[in-house]
Amino acid sequence: MRIALINENSQATKNDLIYSTLHCVAKKYGHTVDNYGMFNSEDKSLTYVQNGLLAAILLNSGACDFVVTGCGTGEGAMLALNSFPNVLCGHIVDPSDAYMFNQINDGNAVAFPFAKGFGWGAELNLEYCFEKLFNGPKGQGYPKERVIPEQRNKKILDGIKEITHTPMIDILKKIDKDFLMETIDRDSFKDLFFKNAKDGEIKTYIQSLLK
Repeated sequence: MRIALINENSQATKNDLIYSTLHCVAKKYGHTVDNYGMFNSEDKSLTYVQNGLLAAILLNSGACDFVVTGCGTGEGAMLALNSFPNVLCGHIVDPSDAYMFNQINDGNAVAFPFAKGFGWGAELNLEYCFEKLFNGPKGQGYPKERVIPEQRNKKILDGIKEITHTPMIDILKKIDKDFLMETIDRDSFKDLFFKNAKDGEIKTYIQSLLK
């Protein structure tokens, strides 16, 4: 699995801590982590709304399989990601959240509160959350007696999202171009996206904008 890490501006100073913790857990289970920033030294800022757009581009293009992101409370990032097609983002505070989201909701993105409650032992909480997210099969249901209805509900939700969301390429062509360029015209994006994106239409369109 290829995991993308995206931080927004207010929590950029924690990027190194989050990345190192995520990388250690992911490597143990054979996963790869791409760090899209933002980094503390960057001049170009990423808002939590831009996190949503960036995550959607990565997931819909196949440049990654899973996104780890967040903001001060995690709420804004979660809402921003869930506004896009083919993105199912959960709000994760502790390891039980991570486990149940992974097994019940079987999503492809998580948003953490990187300021609220992020105190002593925060890196340990992150480590344990990442363990529950990436240490085995997803979508197995929880609890055991609820496996069948939970898996059925996930399929229903996926079907609803297909109806209520427009294709990502259409969004990219309609969205405010300044907002889009502020999100993608950054070295970390260009270095990683073009190496890993699989959707030719999205990749070609992004290339045309960054010429």
